[in-house]
Amino acid sequence: MPSISNQSIAIIGGSAGIGLAVARLALKEDTQVAIISSNLTRITTAVDDLKKEFSGSHITGHECNLKAEDVETMLEKTFSEAIGANGGRLFDHIVFTAGEIQAKQLKEINVDLIIETGRLRFIAPLIVAKLAPRFMKDSFSSSLILTTGSAWRKPPPNWSVPASYLSALDGMTRALAIDIKPIRVNLVCPGATDTELWGSSREAIVEEIGKTAFMGRVATADEVAESYIYLMKDTNATGSVVNTDGGFLL
Repeated sequence: MPSISNQSIAIIGGSAGIGLAVARLALKEDTQVAIISSNLTRITTAVDDLKKEFSGSHITGHECNLKAEDVETMLEKTFSEAIGANGGRLFDHIVFTAGEIQAKQLKEINVDLIIETGRLRFIAPLIVAKLAPRFMKDSFSSSLILTTGSAWRKPPPNWSVPASYLSALDGMTRALAIDIKPIRVNLVCPGATDTELWGSSREAIVEEIGKTAFMGRVATADEVAESYIYLMKDTNATGSVVNTDGGFLL
């Protein structure tokens, strides 16, 4: 596959979990990485750790509230800062892994909750795509990689709202692949993955899911991150979904 060495990559949600794992794998490929997140503390920690691990690599961190009403303005500012910090080089790839879990019983949801959930899961990635042609190299070698989750195909109880948005990302990816070509647009669909997203219940959830998982275990963020690197390199892939779910649907 083509090399991604010396390419510039923005990772939205790159301060933890799958996004941070993507950053590590990308840096091993000798790329330049901009980590974008809403959590300044995590950004600082992630950038410091990565700079220690990959001494001499170009790594920057940028704060951006993806749930803000003026998210488009904030993303424009953040992308401009990241590109400016890298000598004006446009991004070769933008990866969107930011997410959160907001499961609620159907009787508890309301319009405000539905809209709030969609800000990060649906609105933010769509606005990123709108801005992508301005801040990315106009080439088939460039790619926007979004993230969904296998829960929309086999939802657990109380996931009506998040599962709806996760499923919508499939259609979004296909449409965007047409609308912003030659930039490629693809989607990664992870199954249960051991990350900070599960909060204080992380260890218990990993153990519980592992008991019934098809492979008898929960995936690591490093395993899932490989799918993003593949999609950066496969310059023939666009409008596609890569499933990395450990046989969740079998």
